[in-house]
Amino acid sequence: MSRTHVLIVAETRGGQLKKGAFETATAGRRLADAWGGKVVAVVTGQGVAGAADALGKHGVDQVLVVDGPAFARHQAEATAAAVLAAVAKVSPRLVLFSATLAGKETAPAVAAKLGAGYVADATAVALEGADLVATKPRLAGKAIAKVALKAEVAVVSVRPNVVTPAAAPRAATSEALAVTVPAVRIRCKEVVAPTAKEIELTEADVIVSGGRGLQGPEHWKLLLDAADALGAAHGASRAVVDAGWRPHKEQVGQTGKTVSPKLYVAVAISGAIQHLAGMSSSKVIVAINKDGDAPIFGVADFGIVGDAFAVLPLLAEEARAYLKK
Repeated sequence: MSRTHVLIVAETRGGQLKKGAFETATAGRRLADAWGGKVVAVVTGQGVAGAADALGKHGVDQVLVVDGPAFARHQAEATAAAVLAAVAKVSPRLVLFSATLAGKETAPAVAAKLGAGYVADATAVALEGADLVATKPRLAGKAIAKVALKAEVAVVSVRPNVVTPAAAPRAATSEALAVTVPAVRIRCKEVVAPTAKEIELTEADVIVSGGRGLQGPEHWKLLLDAADALGAAHGASRAVVDAGWRPHKEQVGQTGKTVSPKLYVAVAISGAIQHLAGMSSSKVIVAINKDGDAPIFGVADFGIVGDAFAVLPLLAEEARAYLKK
């Protein structure tokens, strides 16, 4: 009997579903409809028993809830155990993760246990004829690979923000899933929460990132003011992080975070291949650089050749004036 169901791993934080849960639900719904199957979500956390209503609005037919103190914070071994228990119950054709830090840590372990086909950080998952095909950037975004997943079960992590959540209302059922929690080798002692205004880079619709052309941390307030005016998250290039101007959590690039916002503003960033690997899938890219020959202009949709110290205050001023209209 051929497999037709899609299992999504609906990530939570503090008992609330993350945006990626709805993105994977939408991607999974399209495939399940083509196969004539169901979309089932496995939700882990503490205080997450009410997740069915929200997921049902985005096309999920059934929610398997793994609720308890052992799942209050992400722990890869515990999450993997929950996903594997859900796979045993559902027998899906495809398991979808969001390619967050937690998803990237857990998905390959699940794929290895299942002997499944695996693609990480996909920008699309679709049917091409009878084949399930995942699309992903390669060579730091210089090439696009299409990978046909021929194994009986496939595991794919989907890059955040590449799928727009869509309404597809279902009366999702919910049931508790019993999971034996394995012995864990790593325990989280403390989680330092971001400030109330801080926006998670991988989930942001708008990002303003700065490079070493800003000349020093003392000038970073110009970038933060522009980001605040745009309601944006703020990022940084590797050179900036290596210099100690900004923390690593803000680094965008091959050794930092991979982002796909609707708008990415690169300020005083030359456009090294390491940085492009982390942001080239952004919907719209705006580059601000005083060097008109900077490589960043090669990938930008719009470019401003000018001094960032002059452009950033004007950008913030115009953004605030526009948003007041």
